[in-house]
Amino acid sequence: LDTMKTYFLCLSVLLAQNKFIYHYKNMRWAKGRHETYLCIVVKRRVRPNSLSFDFGHLRNRHLVLFLRLMEAGALYSVGLCYSVTWFCSWSPCSDCSYRLAQFLSQNPNLRLRIYVSRLYFCDPEDSSAREGLRMLQRAGVQITTISTVVYCWQTFVACRQRVFKAWDGLHQNSVQLARKLNDILQVGHTHTHTHTCTHTVLLS
Repeated sequence: LDTMKTYFLCLSVLLAQNKFIYHYKNMRWAKGRHETYLCIVVKRRVRPNSLSFDFGHLRNRHLVLFLRLMEAGALYSVGLCYSVTWFCSWSPCSDCSYRLAQFLSQNPNLRLRIYVSRLYFCDPEDSSAREGLRMLQRAGVQITTISTVVYCWQTFVACRQRVFKAWDGLHQNSVQLARKLNDILQVGHTHTHTHTCTHTVLLS
């Protein structure tokens, strides 16, 4: 119950503008940023022409909390199709990737798309974090970098109608990170499979 209260409290609270910019800034060397933020959208297809949504953010132990709620049925029903979109300040670590891939293999009616601002410990070519990302791709997860933060700004931030102002290097850093992520995922591309449940993509 306490876990559920914490989760739904996070869903109801918008991120402060300065906190969002600090944690989602997509520089390569992000010193001092030891926390992971996860902005999330959960879309359920209740009936053929009816959808329901939850959205909000989680911090740090976001994956553990999210999976506990899904496994407990607080956000999940076996008879429904789900489309879940994550906007992460860091890409998942190897342990998170493993747990998430396991959960998805057991729940084929859930589709996950992950957008990341930065890549977590992915510089060494033989890093476990890289293999974790490939594992997620093989589990049917679509992983890409956040090319624009306007959607996140308008959806998850207490922006008070303030127009988002791009920081220096946002586009260049996004292009470089996207190339690096693509190189990482190409290694396991031939083994990728997808889930059978069809969903509408939340962000293209």
